Amino acid sequence: MKPHALPFALLLTLLLSLTAAAQEGKPSYVRFKTNKGDFVIELYDETPLHKENFLSRVREKAYDGTTFHRVIRNFMAQAGGGLKGGKDPKGTYIDSLSHATIAAEILYPKLFHKRGAVAAARVGNDINPDRRSDGLQFYIVMGQFYLEGELKQFESEERPMPEEVKKAYMTEGGTPHLDGEYTVFGQIVSGMRTVEKICATKTDEDDKPRKEIYIKSARIVSHP
Repeated sequence: MKPHALPFALLLTLLLSLTAAAQEGKPSYVRFKTNKGDFVIELYDETPLHKENFLSRVREKAYDGTTFHRVIRNFMAQAGGGLKGGKDPKGTYIDSLSHATIAAEILYPKLFHKRGAVAAARVGNDINPDRRSDGLQFYIVMGQFYLEGELKQFESEERPMPEEVKKAYMTEGGTPHLDGEYTVFGQIVSGMRTVEKICATKTDEDDKPRKEIYIKSARIVSHP
C-alpha cells in the first residue's frame, strides 16, 4: 500500500459525502419559457418522488412544445395535456407519460394551495382512491382571496386549518378546497405576472384557451 493512499481515500470519501449532502439541501429551480413570458418553479425536497419525476421530465424535454390546455380565471392554469399546433390529436404522446403515475405526497398543512403553488393533476377519486398523481400534467394556482369566516367551510375536526394557512389565504389567495386532495410539490418564485396573464386569457366552453398558450422550453437553472 502506498504511504498516503489510505488518508487520500478517506479524504475523498469525506469530500464526496459533503458534496452529496450539500446537493440534497440545494434548491431545485426550473425555468419555463412560454409565448406569454417566463416563470420559475422551486421544487420542494419534502416531495421527493414528485421532485425527481418533474426533473426527469424536464431533462427529457418532455414539456417543450406542450400547451396550457385548461385555464380557469381566478382558479388555476393546467399544463402538459396537449401539444402545440394540435399535434398528437389522439393523445398518444401525452398519455404515454401521464400513465406513469406517482404515489401521492400530500403534506397539508405544511404544503398547501396558496397562490403560486404548483401541484400535480390526477384523475378522480372514483377510479383513483389513492390520489396518485399524473406523471406529466401539473397546474399552477391562481385562486382568490378569502375572509376568515369564509375559510371555516374548508375546516373539520379531522383537518383543522392552522392560523398561518388562514393568513396566507386571506392575504395571498389560493384554492383551499383542493387541500388534502392533490400533491403540492413546488411554488412559483419568479414570473407570477406571466401566470396572471395566462390565467386571464379567454377560453372556450371546455376551458381551453382560444389562443394557444404553449411552453417553448423548460430547463433546470441554478437560481430564480
